[in-house]
This record gives sequence, structure tokens and C-alpha cells, in this order.
Amino acid sequence: MSSQSKTLAHFPSTIPPDDRRRDLVVARPEAENAPHLGVVGDTYTILLTGKDTAGRFCLIDMYVPPGGGPPPHRHDFEETFTLLEGELDFTFRGTKRLVRAGETINVPANAPHQFHNSSSQSVRMLCICSPAGQEEFFEEVGVLVATRTSPPPKLDEATQAKFKAKAAALAPKYRTELLEHA
Repeated sequence: MSSQSKTLAHFPSTIPPDDRRRDLVVARPEAENAPHLGVVGDTYTILLTGKDTAGRFCLIDMYVPPGGGPPPHRHDFEETFTLLEGELDFTFRGTKRLVRAGETINVPANAPHQFHNSSSQSVRMLCICSPAGQEEFFEEVGVLVATRTSPPPKLDEATQAKFKAKAAALAPKYRTELLEHA
């Protein structure tokens, strides 16, 4: 059996009817209804939620300033990044590589990883998580900021410790594990 046949075997032989309860969603990053969230020093704008996609995926516009990026982690869902501007150090299963604008990478579910902006320029990328749910984690731990490129407020040591504790406590709810190393 070819790989295409194996892939197609997971789908029904007929396409289901159009679900007329769902409507076209137009995401505009600067629209009032697109939340801009400060998370780990980055700004994440939620473009599409699981509610928009029947839970199939979410789409997040990520603005990562110099020095930004999350700690090492892994999660039980697929994550795809397309870099639109800039470059990142991306660590996957302990191996670091440079990812540049125009490149797309996919992180398999459960694989340890992290990204970090070591450059002097901001990075902009789109992130798809499938299935959806990661956007809810960001909404729960993030702080609202004014625009897609607004930096989150600087956190003092005590506030940063509270943020880390909150993120660690919520991570299992969102099928995520924070790690010592990617």
C-alpha cells in the first residue's frame, strides 16, 4: 500500500455534506477582536481559534523580539511554524539549527523543542497547532497588550516567578510539559 493510500485510508470514502452552521472567518491581526497576548516576552496574536475551526487547528501570529522565545517544552499536538521575517535558533530533540524567513518547520507531537531569537531583529512567524487548544493556554497565561508588536510589560522577579508557576500548573491541562532541555 502506498503512503498516499495509507493516508487516504484514514478518511471516509465520501465527503460529508457542507456544515452550514459554520461560516467563513476572516482574521485581521489588528482587528479589535484579535487578542494580542504577551507571553514569555513575545506577543502572540490569536488569528483563528478552535471555535473558528471546529477544533481542528488554531492559527497564531507570533512576534518574537530579540532575546524572546519560550523555555524548552513538548506537547501532545502538532505545531507548524512559518517564518515571515527574521531568523531563530530552533532546538529540536537537543539539536540546534538556524531557521530563516521563508522556511516552514513542523514539530511532531510530543517532541522536545524550543525557539529563541538570538538576533538583533524581531521575528514574525505564523504558528498552526493541530488540534486546537494552545491558543486557550496562551489566553489563560498571557497578558493583553495593545497591538501585534506591542511588547509585554517587563516582569520583576516576583511576578516572573508567579508567571512561571502559573504556566507550570496549567501546562498539563493543555497537554504540555515544561522541560529542562529541548
